[in-house]
Amino acid sequence: MSDTPSIRLTRDAKRLVSFGQALARSGSRLEDVYWEDELARLITKMLTGRKSKTLESVLDFLVQDDINVYEILVEQAETCSESLVLKRQDEEFDILLVSAPIVAWTRYRLPEGRLTTEQKNALQDALAELIAADGAQIAMLPGLITFDQMPQSFQETRLWTQRLGALALGVSNEACPVREPADTEGMLADARFAVAAIAVPKGQPVFRWQHPETPALESREQAQQLWSSRVGELLATLFTGCQTEVILPDAFYTTNREADRRIRPMALRAAVTWLQTAANMPGNELRAAIAACGNNGVEEFRIGFTPRVSNDVIYGCVWPVLSKEEAVIDAVESSQIDVPESIAALLKELGVSEVRRLPGIQTPEYCEDCGAPFFPNFVGEMMHPELPEETDLEPVHFH
Repeated sequence: MSDTPSIRLTRDAKRLVSFGQALARSGSRLEDVYWEDELARLITKMLTGRKSKTLESVLDFLVQDDINVYEILVEQAETCSESLVLKRQDEEFDILLVSAPIVAWTRYRLPEGRLTTEQKNALQDALAELIAADGAQIAMLPGLITFDQMPQSFQETRLWTQRLGALALGVSNEACPVREPADTEGMLADARFAVAAIAVPKGQPVFRWQHPETPALESREQAQQLWSSRVGELLATLFTGCQTEVILPDAFYTTNREADRRIRPMALRAAVTWLQTAANMPGNELRAAIAACGNNGVEEFRIGFTPRVSNDVIYGCVWPVLSKEEAVIDAVESSQIDVPESIAALLKELGVSEVRRLPGIQTPEYCEDCGAPFFPNFVGEMMHPELPEETDLEPVHFH
């Protein structure tokens, strides 16, 4: 990337790019800290003012022009939006926005995420007792939310951090703006999130495993076991008929990515199970085609299911790419991740008789009428999935 961006950028945008380039080229930790502090001040200014779109436009520019600087700025933007410092009287507190995902799949119907007051309070108490450091103050959203209800920008995330943090400290009771949940009827696999802010005196530990005399890894593992068990007890009735994985609460963006990663094989497993039951297609009657899709490199893999005797796509799954290491079609080096091979191995484990990896990168096409993604058939055609007319959709809901 050249030192001067090739598109028109505002003064703050140019400074943002310049600081990111400087941090990328830094040769010492001491210089790293200097540029990180400069970036934090500038990004915070953008997020708390009316210039948050400047940040988004710079990131859109860099994702095409310099992926290394892009990743640096994304990391800084995440940090500045999910953590901040608030004052109560003359004391400063570190605030961290955390999420606690529950990834679930089912043959029936996923829960909406509404919690009773008792469930919400018990979940917040469990967070205080098992996860947060002693003396931490906590405020939690009243219900479990979906991916669609998550903040859609760094500015929205910072607003949640600010308001939940202020609520935890008892200095404000402004509610977080939460979107109405999208229609999830018929989804076979998804995640539900408990979202909270943890407030601690500035510089103090946020989590229980941050204790100098306790082995951190062992402490985290113990916290995971205790949290999973407690959540299973508290929310058992909510997730009736579901297979679930409870993820350890942690910083907002970290756990959201982990939920994304965990849900991919779950969605595939749910799809095959559903096809074998609702569509009455045992694995030896199913074929699956895997296509890499994207407008600028590999952005996702789409898996289309067809009957053994037809090239009509009856169902499809999207497997999003979550890192540049995954965005390869054919892994050559040992460090590369061969996602299509992993998908194919899972499909064969689930009993799908034939799996084909299609060459090249397909354009990610969508239906103009309903917006549904198209999926590949066995000969590489991208098609709208259509279930056979005789498929029994009850009591299973199809998406």
